[in-house]
Amino acid sequence: MDQLPVEVIGNILSHLRAARDVVIASATCRKWRQACCKHLHTLSFSSKDWPIYRDLTTTRLEILITQTIFQTSGLQALSILMEDVDEFSASTVTAWLLYTRETLRQLHYNVKTMPNVNILEICGRHKLEILDLAHNSIVGVEPNYQRFPCLKSLSLSYVSISALDLNLLVYACPKIEALELVNPEIAMSDAQVTVELSSSTLKRVYVESISLDKFILEADGLETLHLKDCALEFFELVGKGALKHFKIDDVSVIHLDIGDTVEDLETVDISNFTIIWPKFYQMISRSSNLKRLRLWDVMFDDEDEVVDMETIATCFPYLSHLSLSYDVRYGVLHYGLQGSSYLENVLVLELGWTVINDLFSHWVEGLLKRCPNLKKLVIHGVVSEAKSHEECQILASFTTAMVDMMRRYIHVDPHFKYE
Repeated sequence: MDQLPVEVIGNILSHLRAARDVVIASATCRKWRQACCKHLHTLSFSSKDWPIYRDLTTTRLEILITQTIFQTSGLQALSILMEDVDEFSASTVTAWLLYTRETLRQLHYNVKTMPNVNILEICGRHKLEILDLAHNSIVGVEPNYQRFPCLKSLSLSYVSISALDLNLLVYACPKIEALELVNPEIAMSDAQVTVELSSSTLKRVYVESISLDKFILEADGLETLHLKDCALEFFELVGKGALKHFKIDDVSVIHLDIGDTVEDLETVDISNFTIIWPKFYQMISRSSNLKRLRLWDVMFDDEDEVVDMETIATCFPYLSHLSLSYDVRYGVLHYGLQGSSYLENVLVLELGWTVINDLFSHWVEGLLKRCPNLKKLVIHGVVSEAKSHEECQILASFTTAMVDMMRRYIHVDPHFKYE
């Protein structure tokens, strides 16, 4: 260890991340202290890393953080995550940010202060590439295109911001590629809550726990869109057909439009969602390059609606990973086995149930026959703790049927995941 260059020791300390571990390790010898002061580039203060943080007074904690930060030079990544700690002094937090902002490339910030610290004003026009804010308020964003000239990733969690300021903030990041919005508090300017975002550089968007009347996203280069736990009346993606990965999880939306040009879609993952199948199918049917399709716990607007394997096999010839959950309502199986076309390229098949019956094993075998080159089969099941005699009999019959089935499909690797 004595032969290691001080720069390498600085990299080693940086991989520790947690400030407590860095301080302890840097006490090893003078050389390690020098590495901490001169070559440390990553530092993290988190109330989850060290529970004692919660037991310290706010003043004492501010002193510890201040001493640690001010002993470094050239920090590139700083995390201050103190969601379980009382409010800090705004002047102290401002001093931390002013001291590090010239070299900082990543900032993960979750600190309660009184008054609120204006992160955008302090860290704007510098080298910041990743900004992760939580439990803060953003007000009065200036319409400045170059406010964050280097920022590539922006994450806002439990942040209070107006629709206009959010749009201006995205606009102020000319190189932004990733945007994450988790449970934002969107200030209302009128009775209808509308968010309109526009960026030609965005590639990935993740939105969780948001409730809006209208959400319009204009992003020509968007490749990945994930909506989770959202309530939307109107959602529209305006783009140029770059979308490759589309995921919806537990979303309520009346009007959904992801654009007319979806030829490059490779992944469609829909779960806990009510589908008007003809409309949804029309939206994705031109995605001939689709490789992964997942329809899980999906409700159909029309109870008699049926999605047949013939349609899937014909429209998505390159499909390699297919996931379907079994659902029988009023005698209708929503994923029927009509037709004779094979799913030639499907290598992984995931099938599941929420309520099992005697037809499930027949449905599984019907799908196995349609996938001649299958390599892996995954069965997901829900087994209730208080099982009736009838449920036990059905599960036993299914187990027997699967054992017999796998003897005939020895080239398939079966996996079972129950909850």
